Amino acid sequence: MAKKTFALNSEPHIATVGGTDLEFLPEVMGDEFMDAFAELREAQQAAKGLDMNDLSTLDPAALRGAARGMRAFLARLMLPESATAFTRLNVVRGDQVLGSFQDWDQAQEAADAAEGGGARVVWAMPLPDRVLVELLEWVVELYGGGADERPPTSSSASAPRSPKGGRRGMGVSPSRASTPAPGR
Repeated sequence: MAKKTFALNSEPHIATVGGTDLEFLPEVMGDEFMDAFAELREAQQAAKGLDMNDLSTLDPAALRGAARGMRAFLARLMLPESATAFTRLNVVRGDQVLGSFQDWDQAQEAADAAEGGGARVVWAMPLPDRVLVELLEWVVELYGGGADERPPTSSSASAPRSPKGGRRGMGVSPSRASTPAPGR
């Protein structure tokens, strides 16, 4: 009778970004991951068709939507405290924080309604897009069973293939038997 034991992660995965630890769920069930991934795809569809070489067609709202989609995807896979910090939006005027929100539309409404004008919405935890993309790739690999989670006996850790037996032939390959180039 065969018996196999499967371990489940019980400690959160941690990504340290700019000195802040973001804690991710120890395990994510397939449906939960796929639902979050489907939302990410929807956000990407909104930004589809943008030509970065022709900035006249660039729609900043679509790009912001794609970035918000990445944040929403990542936040769904975080522990609640990290998700809240990661998705917090501040309405600011200059250096003054007028309010904090978790929903972009609510934050934008507050910025538009702020007395004196000049208010805008910013992420409480601003990140360059490259960091968002790196986090996204790490999380997909992490929960999708990527290279970091493979056992040491997997094919990526295997020794190179042994050479074929026998002696190497000394014949000229057909590609080397072509017409010589001038000057040779």
